Amino acid sequence: MAVVEKTRTVTEILARVLDGERLEDAAALTLMESPDLVAIGAAANEIRNRKSNPDEITFIVDRNINYTNVCVTDCNFCAFYRKPGDLREGYTLPKPIIFAKIEETIAVGGTGALMQGGHNPELGIDWYEDIFSSIKERYPTFHLHALSPPEITYISRRANLPIATTLSRLRDAGLDTLPGGGGEILVDRVRKILAPKKTKSDEWLEVMRQAHRQGMSTSATMMYGHVETLAERVEHMRRLRDLQDEVAGFRAFISWTFQPDNTVLGEQVKETPTSFEYLKVQAISRLYFDNIPHIQSSWVTQGMKIGQIALHFGADDLGSVMLEENVVSSAGTTYRATSEDFCRVIRNAGYKPVQRDTYYRVVNDDL
Repeated sequence: MAVVEKTRTVTEILARVLDGERLEDAAALTLMESPDLVAIGAAANEIRNRKSNPDEITFIVDRNINYTNVCVTDCNFCAFYRKPGDLREGYTLPKPIIFAKIEETIAVGGTGALMQGGHNPELGIDWYEDIFSSIKERYPTFHLHALSPPEITYISRRANLPIATTLSRLRDAGLDTLPGGGGEILVDRVRKILAPKKTKSDEWLEVMRQAHRQGMSTSATMMYGHVETLAERVEHMRRLRDLQDEVAGFRAFISWTFQPDNTVLGEQVKETPTSFEYLKVQAISRLYFDNIPHIQSSWVTQGMKIGQIALHFGADDLGSVMLEENVVSSAGTTYRATSEDFCRVIRNAGYKPVQRDTYYRVVNDDL
């Protein structure tokens, strides 16, 4: 792989990217270190306009269903989980509650749910097969965007099954696509600090590799602004891009900043990224991921105003209206919005709002 000399100026790097040259790691690091947000954002917006309809911003109506908060992994950045045996605050949702949440989502025009939870030692693969098949039996067109790579890894180990077999069984039961949760930073030095019990970088990537080989679509994420270096942010993106080159399946990339409240890690991290830093990282991701179609703004962690501004910094999608969200809100961030809010924000940014499904197919463009 050719390496772009770090001594190139930001202007030179952006000109080369706009001319079609792939942004390599050294150049990406130069952009990470640069204060020139305006130039980086303008280039990202130009690339976004080439890859997506320049007049539209998409969004999805769905909800998070966090089916359990019981977890043995003890991530020090997580305020959501409870240890096994916590009878006061630990939970696993019964079917009637999950069904009710789905019906509420469908009633307001929602098309799917993001189902994620803790690594609960009481739930085997048969539990997941049963809940997915039960959902599909009742709501056959409802999309299940469920189970991050660490959850898949945990389920496969408990069942003593290969990752590929675990995925195929869950897919046959009704699992449609995989979210990119649990990626954090795909550098093991960082992961050992954040969550030493959790899926390692290669394991996370292997789950996605196997999912892509089986024809499953997935998303990719990055949670940053804690103990990683700028170079490690670039390494994280490189590993995602390399996997996408090998076997494509990532349809979108979403980055967000570490939310420190009520977390063990928050007591150790003195400074978290500013909105300036968030916009720059998102813009760089659009320039870097020449092989991932969509970049999503993270209004849930940044707030709707920054989420709106981010639409001019490489994002073509505002993400989910998210009728329910529990993980980020546990860390003290509780932004809320409706479909009407989304449409107003998108129009005020100068775009036409379009509701999509998980595969980015149009659901409603008459909003």
